[in-house]
Amino acid sequence: MGGVEDETEPSRKRIRLSHEVLRDLANGLSIVGSNPDFSGDLMARSLPIKGDEEIVGSKGIIKRVEFVRIITQALYSLGYENSGARLQEESGVSLQSSVVNLLIQQVLNGKWNESLATLKSIGLLDESIIKSASFLILEQKYFELLDDDKVMDALKTLRMEITPLSINNARVREISWSILFPVKFVHFDSSNFSTTRAKSRAKLLAELQKLLPPHVMIPDRRLEHLVEQALILQRDTCMFHNSEDNVMSLYKDHQCGRDQIPSRTLQVLEAHNDEVWFLQFSHDGKCLASASNDRTTIIWEVDSHGDLSVKHKLSGHQKPVSSMSWSPDDSQILTCGVEENVRRWDASSGECLHVYEKAGYGFVSCAWFPDGKSMCLGVNDKSICMWDLEGKELQCWKGQRILKISDLQVMNEGKQIISTCRESSILLLDVEAKVERLIEEDQAITSFSLSRDNRFLLVNLLNQEIHLWNIEGEVKLVAKYKGHKRTCFLIRSCFGGLEEAFIASGSEDSQVYIWHRGSGELIQALPGHSGVVNCVAWNPANSHMLASASDDHTIRIWGLNDLKMKHKGPANHCNGVHYCNRKTDRGETWL
Repeated sequence: MGGVEDETEPSRKRIRLSHEVLRDLANGLSIVGSNPDFSGDLMARSLPIKGDEEIVGSKGIIKRVEFVRIITQALYSLGYENSGARLQEESGVSLQSSVVNLLIQQVLNGKWNESLATLKSIGLLDESIIKSASFLILEQKYFELLDDDKVMDALKTLRMEITPLSINNARVREISWSILFPVKFVHFDSSNFSTTRAKSRAKLLAELQKLLPPHVMIPDRRLEHLVEQALILQRDTCMFHNSEDNVMSLYKDHQCGRDQIPSRTLQVLEAHNDEVWFLQFSHDGKCLASASNDRTTIIWEVDSHGDLSVKHKLSGHQKPVSSMSWSPDDSQILTCGVEENVRRWDASSGECLHVYEKAGYGFVSCAWFPDGKSMCLGVNDKSICMWDLEGKELQCWKGQRILKISDLQVMNEGKQIISTCRESSILLLDVEAKVERLIEEDQAITSFSLSRDNRFLLVNLLNQEIHLWNIEGEVKLVAKYKGHKRTCFLIRSCFGGLEEAFIASGSEDSQVYIWHRGSGELIQALPGHSGVVNCVAWNPANSHMLASASDDHTIRIWGLNDLKMKHKGPANHCNGVHYCNRKTDRGETWL
C-alpha cells in the first residue's frame, strides 16, 4: 500500500481527488489538495494572534484554521472547486489532512486492506470508533466480493475480519444470510455496475464522516448548519415573528415589528343574540364555529379573502351550548348543551345527524377520537364515556374523572384522554396502559387548551394566571402568563400564530391579551369588546387571524394593522357581519 505523507508537507503535495469524484461525493466530503493552476495578485489581511492560536472575529472565539476549513468545505459544496483549491493554497490550511485524503481515495478505489491500515494511522484515541469504522469498510468489501461471485473470499472476510471485531452481532448475522439468499441483498445494478458501486462507496464515506470525530472529517454542510442555527436563534428570540416567509436575509439581524401580530378589528360578527361562550376553528381554518347562550351554534365560512359569513345556524339544543368539537376531517361537528344532550351535525349541509342522550344524565363536554368513528363524552356523574357514532356506549371510565364544567381532549391517536378531574387537578388518562397521571395546581382550574403537537397544555387558573405545562414524558411546568383579568367567569386561552409561538386569552376587562410564548412577555392588550371576552381562537391555517367571543353578543376577527379589506355592496351589516373598515351610517370610520 502507499505510504502516508508527513502532515507538515506543503498543501500542493497532498493527495488530490478529481472534480468528477467530488461531484459524486455527498456535499461536505469534497477532499482535495491545492490547485497549481492559479495566478494573479492576492490580497490578504493579517490576522490577530491570541496565544499560540490564530483567532478571527471581534469576540476572540473563532479559530482561524477551523474557520478556513469550513469555508473551504462550503465552496466545494456549492460547486466552486477551483475557489476551494485556491483557498487551501493561499491559506496553507487543507480541508482534510493528507492521511484522511489518502483514506478517502483508498475507499473510493476499493483498496480495503490499505484503507484499514490508514484508518489506524489517523491517530484516533477511541478504539470503539476504529472498530465501528472498520466494520463499515469490511462490510462494503464483503458485499463487493459477493457481487463479483467471490463467495469463498467473502466468507473468509466475514469469518476472519468482520466477526473478530466483536461488534454489531445482529448485523453480522443479518449479512451472513446474504450468502444463502443473495437476491435480498443485491447492492448494485449489473447493467451499470461500476457507476452504481462508486455511488455506494461515496455513501460509505458519508457514513464514515458521521462516525469519525469532526476534527478529522468535518460534518456535512457545516457552514450552512452554523448559519441556519444563527438565523433560527434570531427568529426564535424575535418577540413578534409571525411570518410564513421562511427566507431570511443574511445582510442584517432579523427583527420583526408589532405589525406581524393581529391587533386590528377587521370584522364584527353579530349573528348571535346572547353571550358567545365558545369558539373553535376547523382544522383546515376554512370555518369557525361559535357557541352561545342563545342555544345555537353558528358555522362561519372563511372565504379566500379572509372574510367570514354565516354558513349555517344550528338550532335544536334546549340549553345554552357550552362546547363543541370538529371531526378530524372537518366534515362534522359535535355540539354539547349545558348538562344536556350532544348533537352531531353535517358541517356542509347543517343537518343534524344524531342526538346522543344518556337516561338520567347530561353531558358536559365532547371530543372526537382521531379515527373519526367514535367520540369521547364527559357526563355530569363525573364519568367519561366512549361512544360510537350510532349512539352505542363502547367504554366508560367511572369515578372522579371529570367535573361538571370541564374541557375534554383526546390525544396520541386516541391513547390518552385529558380532563379536569378535580378542582385543581387535570387527569392524563392512558387508555391503553391504564395509567393515570395528574397535573396538580395550587389554584382552581377553569379551563385548558392542548397544543397541536400534543406536547403542551395551557391551563387557566382562578388566580388570574395561565400556566404552560409540558406533558411529554414527565409532566413539567415551563411558563406562566399574567396580566389579564379574571374574577368570577370562565375564561379560555389558546395557542396560536406561526408554530404556535404566541398565547392569547380572553379577559373580564373586555380585552384580548397576547403573550410571546417563549419569553412570557405581554405583547398586546386589544380593546374593542364591550363585555367580558370569554374565549379566543387562532386560525391554524392563517397566523394573522385571531377570533374573540364576548358577552357583548359579538365575535371580533382580528388581523394585521396594515391589512386593507375590500368588500362589495353598500351595507355595513350583511348576514350578521359588520365590516370595520367601512363608513358607518353616521359617516364614522371603524378602526
